[in-house]
Formats: sequence, C-alpha cells, structure tokens
Amino acid sequence: MIVVTGAAGFIGSCLVSKLNQEGFLDIVIVDDFSDESKMKNLEGKTYSKQVDRNHFVQWLKDNQRFVQFVFHIGARTDTTEFNKEIFDKLNLNYTKDVWNVCVEFGLPLVYASSAATYGLGEFGYEDNHEVIEKLKPLNPYGDSKNEFDKWAIKQERKPYFWVGLKFFNVYGPNEYHKGRMASVIMHAYNQIQEKGEVKLFRSHNPKYKDGEQLRDFVYVKDVVEVCYFLLHHRKDSGIYNLGSGKARTFLDLVNNTFVGVNKQPKINFIDTPIDIRDKYQYFTEANMTKLKSIGYDKPFHSLEEGVEDYVKNYLVGNKYY
Repeated sequence: MIVVTGAAGFIGSCLVSKLNQEGFLDIVIVDDFSDESKMKNLEGKTYSKQVDRNHFVQWLKDNQRFVQFVFHIGARTDTTEFNKEIFDKLNLNYTKDVWNVCVEFGLPLVYASSAATYGLGEFGYEDNHEVIEKLKPLNPYGDSKNEFDKWAIKQERKPYFWVGLKFFNVYGPNEYHKGRMASVIMHAYNQIQEKGEVKLFRSHNPKYKDGEQLRDFVYVKDVVEVCYFLLHHRKDSGIYNLGSGKARTFLDLVNNTFVGVNKQPKINFIDTPIDIRDKYQYFTEANMTKLKSIGYDKPFHSLEEGVEDYVKNYLVGNKYY
C-alpha cells in the first residue's frame, strides 16, 4: 500500500487521482478529515483506508510491514499565519516523527518542502544542499520548511530513499477550499465571473512594474507526475526543486485566465496588504537541472497550456481532478 498524507488537500488529492489512474488502488489517505470544505476533493477516488492525522504516526509504526511508500504532502501552508508554534508542531516536529518511523522500518519517503525557503532569493534558486543553511525565509511557514530541510540533510540515519520537493507556485484543480491561499488563477477566475475584472497587487518595488512581479508557476499535474516518477525511481536521494523552470509575470497569468473564458482583459491594481508587503517574493524561478540530471525528462506544461486546461476543464463547472 501507498500512504499519502494531506490527501484531502490540493496536491495530495491530485496525487491520489494520479495513482488511481496508474492502477494503484491500495492507498492509505491521511488528513484532518474534520474539515468539510476539503472532502469533495476525495469524491470518486479509490483508497483502502482513511487515517486521522493525529493517529498516523502510531498507525505507521503498527502497520509498517504493509506499506510500500510514503508521500508526506500534508502541511500547514498558510503563509499569512505567524504563530511559530503551529508550524513547529504541524510542519517541523510532525515531519521529524514521520521521517524517524521511515528510518526505523526502511520505508521510502517523499515529503513536501517549499520555494518559500528561498526568501528573497539572495542565494539564488538552486537546490544545492550547501546553500540550505544560509537561506532566509520571509515567514514562519518558510522557516518551518527550511528548518526541516536543514535537519534532514544533517541526519546520520536517513530513509534508504528520501526526497524533499521544493514546490514553487503550484496551481490547478482541487484548490477550491484554500480561500486566501488559493492560486491567483482561481481568484482571477472568480473575480472575472463576479465583476468582469481582476485586481492584482501593485508593485512596491521600483525594480518591477505593476503586475510584472515574476513567479515560477507550476501546474499541479506536472507536480504529481514528478511524484509518480520518484515512486519508481528510488535512488538519488536529496532535496529537489519542483517548478516549471520558467518565471512568468502575474499579468501573463491573468491575461491567460481571461483568454480561458473568452473575455477581454480588464485589470486594476491594489496595494499589497500591509501584513505581507515586506514578506513578498518579487521573483522566483526554479533551477530544474538537478531533477533532470536523475532522469526526469517529461516536459512541463507551459503557463498557457496549464491555465487553459485548468480554466476550461475544471474551473468552468467547478470540476475536480
């Protein structure tokens, strides 16, 4: 059986769907299932057992002999939450517990890290282990992910195969429940439907014009393809970037959303909220050389391809993947 934590969430539920498509039906899904807003992500998916997040570590110890692989995708991902204790509990210490069980019983582990670890990008966006100690994330979420990455590479005892994936700006189906943390595409689509226009954050950095802030947007279908590759690869352990490898502007993103609904672009700019203004990344771009060097050769969706698929096949009609 394969374990997927965060299975009712955005990336986790898409991974369950991908595994189902490939014929994997004996899947143990782990999450906080009390959040009703996420449960539609699991409709139509096949899995063999549901385990509450709070009971998972003990469950894994008790059932390790049946487990083939662990995808630890679950995490607290709210970048506007500044209570460090929440992140220490759910992202840092919880992941250490999962790691230690995987070490003890020889289980392969893929876990979710984040491009939020790179902060303002002072040291670039290369997934080199030697840089990780120097990184300066901009918020407690990024800190929690980087603290675990630092801890992981220092461990003498590691799972026989392990990978930390630094997710960049992931977008795509099954993020309806994410509220403020949903992708700009989903917010843009909703604004277009409601008001016929989109509001974007104004630039507060003189190096960037309004709307020309750059991010590496990666389609969730590409993310789960990489996860599936690692399920079979099981060598070359380490921390890897997972982005498209190409930074694009928010204007590109929103203009393509308008194209997806066959409407002329209408965009207004608003001030970036004070609570995130000094924690805002103006540029991210994944260096994808390392993942390609271990044999991953599938092309990633371009921004145009990904947005078109997301808008036309999922957002229109409120569909799930």
